[in-house]
Amino acid sequence: MSAESADVTALLLRWSAGDSDALEALTPVVYDDLKRLARGVLARERPHQSPSPTTLVHEVYLRLVDQRKVQWKNRAYFFGAAAHIMRRVLVDQARARASGKRGGSAVQIAIDETTATVAGLSEGILDIDAALERLGSVDERKVRVVEMKCFAGMTNQEVAEALSISDATVERDWKMARAWLIRAVQAGA
Repeated sequence: MSAESADVTALLLRWSAGDSDALEALTPVVYDDLKRLARGVLARERPHQSPSPTTLVHEVYLRLVDQRKVQWKNRAYFFGAAAHIMRRVLVDQARARASGKRGGSAVQIAIDETTATVAGLSEGILDIDAALERLGSVDERKVRVVEMKCFAGMTNQEVAEALSISDATVERDWKMARAWLIRAVQAGA
């Protein structure tokens, strides 16, 4: 574990124990990473329909600090939770736009190995969210893998650490989830 990861983990553990000073110290340490993740996710979306990276990070941060009774295990677990919340924020915003425009265009997100993009899959986030919900009813862990890789840009090793599984299991889950999502989104089209 790197020194930065150890520092973040220590601050998260203090925050979990109720130390509000730890949250204050944690914020500047993770802010740049959260903003980098937001820029990565938003780079694959339509600019006129996307919040700014700063706005997205602030919304994610507000939802993170509002979490109660979370036992933050480590840095990877924290960023996995941030990925899930980032997905929820983008889905909420896409639903609000769609309801206001009666079928207006949804936010675009792609799924691949490096930028979290599968060639040919450019469906809106609402379609992907619906597919992830269906996948979650079958295998919640695969949904977490997709969230961490696509929304947090985490490596297989980081996902493995966050979920307490092996790198090989992450890779298998990623391949299966990716194939499942492609079929589910294409079937829904």
